[in-house]
Amino acid sequence: MLYAVSAPNSCISYPRSPSCPHFLRKRSVPARLSIRASLPDNNNGAKMEYTPWLIVGLGNPGNKYHGTRHNVGFEMIDSISRAEGISMNTIQSKTLIGIGSVGEVPILLAKPQAYVNYSGEAVGPLAAYYQVPLRHILLVYDEMSLPNGVLRLQPKGGHGHHNGMRSVMEHLDGCRQFPRLGIGIGNPPGTMDLKAFLLQKFSSVERKQIDAALEQGVEAVRSLVLHGFSERINRFNLGQKFKYHKV
Repeated sequence: MLYAVSAPNSCISYPRSPSCPHFLRKRSVPARLSIRASLPDNNNGAKMEYTPWLIVGLGNPGNKYHGTRHNVGFEMIDSISRAEGISMNTIQSKTLIGIGSVGEVPILLAKPQAYVNYSGEAVGPLAAYYQVPLRHILLVYDEMSLPNGVLRLQPKGGHGHHNGMRSVMEHLDGCRQFPRLGIGIGNPPGTMDLKAFLLQKFSSVERKQIDAALEQGVEAVRSLVLHGFSERINRFNLGQKFKYHKV
């Protein structure tokens, strides 16, 4: 069962990476809305609580950018929202958010309403406010190093010259130990301007590949939330690597 609670003034300590000593440190938490999930234990009647996930898609707000390569992160959030029946109906920290769950695990879906390059301004405050540890912050973004429609789910990594990812890392005290789901969009052809390529919409063939990738991505996110980086994720990444491999 998913529910919201009002937390009293208190100090809460959450696990953090040794290499990121300042992020999610023990801090005073004001009375606010937090998200939790509980499941009754049939043996002794106790309840199990699950750590929430913050799943953030990177993109640019506004109809002008809808369907462009740089907005596939937003599209993945929309796909998860539809699949899990989560309404994106609240604005917090300049971000459109929706609270729901995958199974018994609570998730917070987020679409920052600043431009891609300033995404960290939303992610940092949300992660701190809901006390989500780094290992449960999933960033979904467009990845030019992958062929169009190919996905890659990793437990950590650098920014890969993606300015949105760079901004998020800067607002997480430089930490890189958070999961990320890259959605391949390919490279600009010939001498095409990079910005023009990112803000371009997909061809009909590319669109079909992206739509298929979004469906596969929803299943991958479900697996990650419920089981973590298990062998299932390894098999997923391997299958994606050879998805369009020609025999």
